[in-house]
Amino acid sequence: MYAPAIGRASFTERTILAGREVFLGRRRGPFAMLPFAGPALIASIAYMDPGNIATNIQAGAGYGYELLWVALSANLVAMLFQALSAKIGIATGRNLAELCREHFAPPVVYTMWLASEITAMATELAELLGASLGLTLLCSIPLLASMLLVGIATYAALRLQHSGFRAVEILIGCVVGVITVSYLIELVIAPPHWGGVAAGVLVPRLHGAGSITLAVSIVGATVMPHAIYLHSGLTQSRLFFANARQRRKAVVMSNREVLLALGVAGLVNLAMIALAAGAFHDGAHDHMAEIETAYRTLAPLLGLSAASLFVVALLASGFSSSIVGVMAGQVIMQGFVSIRIPLWLRRLVVMVPSFAVVLSLVLPIPMVALVRFTASRDVMGEFANTRLTNALAVTATAFVCLLNGILLFAIAGLGIPMGGS
Repeated sequence: MYAPAIGRASFTERTILAGREVFLGRRRGPFAMLPFAGPALIASIAYMDPGNIATNIQAGAGYGYELLWVALSANLVAMLFQALSAKIGIATGRNLAELCREHFAPPVVYTMWLASEITAMATELAELLGASLGLTLLCSIPLLASMLLVGIATYAALRLQHSGFRAVEILIGCVVGVITVSYLIELVIAPPHWGGVAAGVLVPRLHGAGSITLAVSIVGATVMPHAIYLHSGLTQSRLFFANARQRRKAVVMSNREVLLALGVAGLVNLAMIALAAGAFHDGAHDHMAEIETAYRTLAPLLGLSAASLFVVALLASGFSSSIVGVMAGQVIMQGFVSIRIPLWLRRLVVMVPSFAVVLSLVLPIPMVALVRFTASRDVMGEFANTRLTNALAVTATAFVCLLNGILLFAIAGLGIPMGGS
């Protein structure tokens, strides 16, 4: 295949050429990871979306620093499953949805597709509304107008895919930077009680049914089903591999990116909870649960700068996660049922608020499928999970299923004895 001169090549073409240089041993050092960076960065946006912001506000306001360990645990589970998703794309050249279609019976495939599609669309809707709310609060324009503007902006950003994968990755990288810097400044404006932060991260505690429900919500808002599907789609044909050695190299680089990108996302989530704990867990605002109320309360409590940074991060989060949600929806639909609809049509459908699901209850579906495939030597060959990786993945899946079971008991009105209030 003709390789264009690097000076005239697009961002994507230069990335592919740089990847080849790494495989040939001509490019080493810290910058050798750059050609492989991008998929985990895009997936990480799903862990900083408006759903996370709302859940983290509620957790910090209601329970202070006590649920930080849940956010940390959820982030570690997310790292494991995003790494496995990336590996399956690199090792097989197939994404998770395609493998489900190839290996499962049609009734199972269509059931998985329907559940995953509803979940993806519900997520896209929440992200669209989050970005629109952010724009409304920032610019004082009607919510309907904000939805229209965000929808148009999202569609324009998705058109960047026609220029190659790198253009979208650069855009998402800039947005991640905005979100991260915003919360770092927030922590400078309103420093948390660091002793309380350390205790919340290191000491697992759940006090009462309310904290259990919030813990499940944190897991459901952190470990996102559509991000698991998407990651394998982003890595399946990103670079060209001549042999298994090159695939192994790509897996190593991918794991490093997952640790870095999702590590940043995890720190942002911890910062969200810490900020809410410091600002709202004071006896007067403990029941804070809505983003708009939090924004309007931050200004008198911490000043206009803190409130403005909060809404800028919300807008950036909603806009970027809306892009990622549509991308994931494409992978899910094309992978499960080989159907691809135009971007404008999917964006239009999601702008009609007609879906509502509990995300955490659907989460085990892709997790179980991913564990099953990555453990299979028939599917993965030499890239099949080790016993340790398999044990960690099964344990993490069981942990999520247990939390969901507890939530179902709570929904059914069956009390579960817990210490504390």
